[in-house]
Amino acid sequence: MSGGTAAEVLALLERRGQTLAVAESLTGGLVAAELTAVNGASRSFRGSVTAYATELKRELLGVDGGLLAEHGAVDAEVARQMARGVRRALGADWGVATTGVAGPTPQDGQPVGTVHVAVAGPSGATASAALRLEGDRAGIRGETVRAAVKLLFSELIATTRAQDTEQHSGI
Repeated sequence: MSGGTAAEVLALLERRGQTLAVAESLTGGLVAAELTAVNGASRSFRGSVTAYATELKRELLGVDGGLLAEHGAVDAEVARQMARGVRRALGADWGVATTGVAGPTPQDGQPVGTVHVAVAGPSGATASAALRLEGDRAGIRGETVRAAVKLLFSELIATTRAQDTEQHSGI
């Protein structure tokens, strides 16, 4: 595998019999669009929530209101809570989230290009990545989609390796 396309992610999920849900802010549905462009996506992709407004992150995804008030929506922990929240809300094994500033102006005291992506898995563990992207709004959003899909792919591969190790070591 080359390292994390939407088709590769969906193939891994399908082989495992697992599902995926997406919570998006700055990408406004682009991650979901990337995934659903793949034939057969409905076998693993449950759906998405585009929570562009900060209060929707709290109301629909369960992001802590105090966290949002203190740090704003552009924060690594907000992304992790969004990923966990969309898993719960849509009944999926895996959740992916994006939040950040695509521009043209700063938001919540964060400069344009500040992005956080996160993945929450069935074990409850989360992984996140903080990005500092350059370019125009479309470029930042596109790169965020690629980063979110790659992070999910990496987590799927890591859990596959962990499961293989457990099975082969007799655990």
